[in-house]
Amino acid sequence: MNIIRHIPNTITCCNLLCGCMAIVSAVNGQFEYVLLCIIGAAVFDFFDGMSARLLKAYSPIGKELDSLADMVSFGVAPAIAGFTFMMDLTDYKWMAIFPMLIAPLSALRLAKFNLDERQSENFIGLATPACALMVASLLACAEHYPVLFSFLSLNVYVLPLFCVILALLLTSEIPMFSMKFKSLNHKENRERFLFLDFVLGSVIATAIVGGRYSMMIFFAFAIYLIMNLFLALRKKLVKKS
Repeated sequence: MNIIRHIPNTITCCNLLCGCMAIVSAVNGQFEYVLLCIIGAAVFDFFDGMSARLLKAYSPIGKELDSLADMVSFGVAPAIAGFTFMMDLTDYKWMAIFPMLIAPLSALRLAKFNLDERQSENFIGLATPACALMVASLLACAEHYPVLFSFLSLNVYVLPLFCVILALLLTSEIPMFSMKFKSLNHKENRERFLFLDFVLGSVIATAIVGGRYSMMIFFAFAIYLIMNLFLALRKKLVKKS
């Protein structure tokens, strides 16, 4: 019985291990491995919560451990990956500090999430796994597509600006839907089904043109972010009218 109670925490530790491997890969400039490790961390992050619910193995230490693991995997890892990429990309080394902002703002977001009762079903602000996967998938794409790498090299402000925007979205008050389906009712999950339709379309289009999985991941989370920003803006305009 005691062994069962430790299963969720063991899965969380696997998340942390993936985060550590992502950091090592980032330091070595292996950005595709960074992405793969962060994907692994996200999978373990999903299943530790699910296993805790199924096994009814909730514990205060599990909640704290989950945040600590997420901080490493989705805060520190993408920040170091962005820093390393920028250090190799440009002679303006001071610009490499901007991707590092993801780390402290991820810590702030995770601390707020643990205390914010509004985020039991959906999110307020961008979730840390989404931020990390967007950064890691963009860097992995740049590693394999010379055109994108050349674009980032010629426009050295683009990646720092991208990372700063994502970092600020982590602690924003913008509502963002989660992918938790309580039912398959279309009306209750309109945004989720629409998002899945868009993602399926982008995956098919990317596969047709021979794009890599990293491009598919980037487009999927870009669609998620754009949809949420559009929905938040529409809601704000409706309130004003």
